[in-house]
Amino acid sequence: MKTFVLFARPICVILLTSLLSAATVANEATIVRSTQSGSWSSPTTWDSGKAPQTGDSVVIGKDHHILYDVESNKVLRLVQIAGKLEFARDRNTLLEVGLITLTSSEIPTEEGFDCLELPTHIHPGQHQAELLIGTPDQPIPVEHHATIRLHYVEGMDKESCPALLNCGGRLEIHGEPMQRTWVKMHRGSEVGDTSVVVDESVADWREGDRIIVTSTERQRDRRGSRGGFLDNAQTEMRQIVRVGSKDFTGGYPIRFDKPLTFDHYAVGDFRAEVANLTRNVVIESAQPDGVRGHTMIHAHSSGSISYAEFRHLGKRDLLGRYSLHFHLCGDTMRGSSVIGASIWDSHNRFLTIHGTDAIVVRDCVGYKSIGHGFFLEDGTEVNNILDRNLAVTVGPGKPLPKQVIPFDPNRGAGFWFANCQNVFTRNVAAECAEYGYRFDCKEEDGYDPVRPIRQPNGEVVQQDTRVMPFIRFQDNEAHTMKFFCLNLRGVTRPEGGGLDIYNQNLTLAKEAAEAMPAGGVPFWIRDFRCWKANWAVHLGTTGVFVDGLDVFDSDVAIWRSIMDRSGYRRITTEKMRVNDIHNPLSMGMPEEDENESGSEGRRRFGGVSSFKDSMPPTTMITKAVREGNLVRIEGSVADTSDLKQVVVNGRLARSVRDSFVQWEIVLEAESAAPLQVIAAAEDVNGLTEVVPHEIYVGSGASSSGSSHQHVKTMPAHTHIHQ
Repeated sequence: MKTFVLFARPICVILLTSLLSAATVANEATIVRSTQSGSWSSPTTWDSGKAPQTGDSVVIGKDHHILYDVESNKVLRLVQIAGKLEFARDRNTLLEVGLITLTSSEIPTEEGFDCLELPTHIHPGQHQAELLIGTPDQPIPVEHHATIRLHYVEGMDKESCPALLNCGGRLEIHGEPMQRTWVKMHRGSEVGDTSVVVDESVADWREGDRIIVTSTERQRDRRGSRGGFLDNAQTEMRQIVRVGSKDFTGGYPIRFDKPLTFDHYAVGDFRAEVANLTRNVVIESAQPDGVRGHTMIHAHSSGSISYAEFRHLGKRDLLGRYSLHFHLCGDTMRGSSVIGASIWDSHNRFLTIHGTDAIVVRDCVGYKSIGHGFFLEDGTEVNNILDRNLAVTVGPGKPLPKQVIPFDPNRGAGFWFANCQNVFTRNVAAECAEYGYRFDCKEEDGYDPVRPIRQPNGEVVQQDTRVMPFIRFQDNEAHTMKFFCLNLRGVTRPEGGGLDIYNQNLTLAKEAAEAMPAGGVPFWIRDFRCWKANWAVHLGTTGVFVDGLDVFDSDVAIWRSIMDRSGYRRITTEKMRVNDIHNPLSMGMPEEDENESGSEGRRRFGGVSSFKDSMPPTTMITKAVREGNLVRIEGSVADTSDLKQVVVNGRLARSVRDSFVQWEIVLEAESAAPLQVIAAAEDVNGLTEVVPHEIYVGSGASSSGSSHQHVKTMPAHTHIHQ
């Protein structure tokens, strides 16, 4: 069985600095180079005649495939991969290191942020550096674990190291798959309980796994508490002692190591979550209380991540040094994915998508971060899918030096974005310092909301991101919010907490009038649930369609919102402490659109009947696995409307979930020649993709016995590794 790893269309040449100005390896470091393919532990693999030792800087040559087969406590200074480094799957492995880089260069350098070399595009047969810690079809098996521990090594730049840096290489990180990474509680728990009961079977969760039980009491309800937000958090971490089978109530009990300190609510549709943080592949900082590490993936990189654990990462108060970071990849990584990861105890975000399109992030758990959790950084990011992720205990940070968005105070949102043209479905944000979900975009000194945005035909044009609608925002939830569940282009609380109501209302009206969504393309919010919060929904823009809102045990359901040219239906509230709708605002604008023909005119937005979907779907091939002459293709689609079909090589794919949101198909390769795969979706409105996703599945042997072939890049198409 062989795995095909996807690469997306090349973008412009990126050259951040020259080798002449590169950070070089410290003089006292010993540089050890591979001389041939072989095992890491074998002396014959290295020019030194012995396996790398503490303090060494290791360079793996372009033509060499090294099997990492040791569980070593020797702290290496650098591992620079120009060839292939593959972790063994038949034993435990541990790599302790200051910096790992995937690059085309064999000249050792210690730059942990910028890439000294990036490919301009991928040519047929072009070499690519590879780090394989499992693959999608052959993950590290559950009986073994693989760990990379990032150390600060004296003499390195503390702002960029330690780090895992991918500069156009293939990075695969795959632990044992899990049936569920997080579930809802079946019934509530109380102080002193040593078990919880959850809604679904978690038979693959194991004794010793770390779990969290999310808080269900917002901090503003607690009197006399001292310390900061994270100090007063009531999400609790425990270790599993035993996982039980279904009980007489229909739930599944989980027993853990010590009693709960707090109550956790679970009644009806409003229930806490239980999430598993443990994975058998781990990327971590060696010194959580010292100099932390970060990971960074640049343009023209490839590969995917599944069921891996990223812990104690992120450099506090530093721009770009995040736990997991896709950096300015454009559409060159279309179809890449992060599935089932846990990212916890982060000092700077959970996962950042910056200047990157068409990434799939699904079933991930983020717990305890400083600053926003799942973060789309600068407003240029489109067509990304964030599905069924859990963001928990997101604490306040402070504005980062030289951040792109100058008006973001970084106070802690589970999900933060400056462009709505993405998919947010089935996500939950719990116990966040400021927001569950925050869309913030405005014109201000230092920031122009008219951004370069990729179009369905692949071109990039300037668009006003303030009015670009969601592709889909549906079945999301937020609870235990100190302030907002959802803030859509609304106010930012002043420092110190005071609210200048009059002037803020004027500012809201002014900003809403400056950028109004076009007729028929609203911000469509579908089936949103909010509970245990201060203000559930706050809207600072016209043209919103709230199509299903369920609010429980909060102060206000819809707070100080611009109501002009918006629609609301299927709103239910219970246990409101103030009002359902509090201080609605109007700009005094007419409901009729004067530009429409006809004696009666037409409302700019009045409900589903006036909605106009003009954007075609975006299909992403996320996985291709070959078994003999059969090739199994899996993918996802981003679209506002329901889908009619996904066609792959002229054949209909099978919908796996919700109208082809996830799909699969098995194709037959008639020969060993590269198989061209073209996937495109059509929605129920008849809109079909202008630029389908295209990959080539080839064959060819490498020295390791696995196949590895690059194929020709085509505009807006994808490369594949075999």
